[in-house]
Amino acid sequence: MLPGTESVDPRYLGLDSWPDAIVLDSLLESQLAAVAAVRAALPGIAAAAEAAAAALGRGGRLIYVGAGTSGRIAAQDGAELPPTFDWPRARLHLVIAGGPAAFVAASEGAEDDEDAARAAIAALSPTADDVVIAVAASGGTPFTCAGLQAAGACGAVTIGIANTQGARLLALSRFPVLAETGAEPLAGSTRLKAGTAQKVALNLFSTLLMIKLGHVHDGLMVDMRPSNAKLRARAVRMLQRLAGAAPEAAQSALDSGGGSIKLAVLLLRGLDAPAAQALLARHGGRLRPALKEIAP
Repeated sequence: MLPGTESVDPRYLGLDSWPDAIVLDSLLESQLAAVAAVRAALPGIAAAAEAAAAALGRGGRLIYVGAGTSGRIAAQDGAELPPTFDWPRARLHLVIAGGPAAFVAASEGAEDDEDAARAAIAALSPTADDVVIAVAASGGTPFTCAGLQAAGACGAVTIGIANTQGARLLALSRFPVLAETGAEPLAGSTRLKAGTAQKVALNLFSTLLMIKLGHVHDGLMVDMRPSNAKLRARAVRMLQRLAGAAPEAAQSALDSGGGSIKLAVLLLRGLDAPAAQALLARHGGRLRPALKEIAP
């Protein structure tokens, strides 16, 4: 039986003969439906983030696994974590069928190579402190399923994101996330509805995860590294808001704190650098409890 993403939706018969405006309106409608499909997956995403936060709090790694479109979407989510949340690059691994070249050029045959997936996971020697996120629209991609299964056998926290009910990937996952999107406007083209739903689900998962790990404060990316002019200006604005500082004082504190926004906030609250660092360390790098401790 074909997965839903491979079936033909009769609503799109004759699509290539429709006026452009109707084609675009229909495609947009399908995208909105894909986003809506993620709502039913929210409990699964929450459970996955809770387990992932516990494992990563013990020093584990995030490992993304996928093939083709799904692999590239998964890799994109992972690649955004270091600049956005200062997630350590040494604790992030992107495993995609076909290797690094597949990030920019399709390597469709590689998705069937189960041995390559097992070898890639074995090379990482995952443990119970690691989190493996595998993404496949059909939920049956051999490379992705084999990688997740191998990680699970090592005790890793396994999360599977798929767009097809009853998929093998979901059955192999300790924390399955189903965003059922059904037939595509172009049968089998999962870069459309399925891909959109995957990106939304990953956005939600990784953002909630980083919030739980203390990388967000009052809706601000307080672990962002100000590595260019735009980000330095953003960091100064954060410090103005969080510490009530003038721009010049905020910039000075940011420089004194080595670019750490959290450290700069505490410096602006009157602590010296060693005391501020010790305070953050006591609270696992979380700014809110650190500020609570020094509140008058």
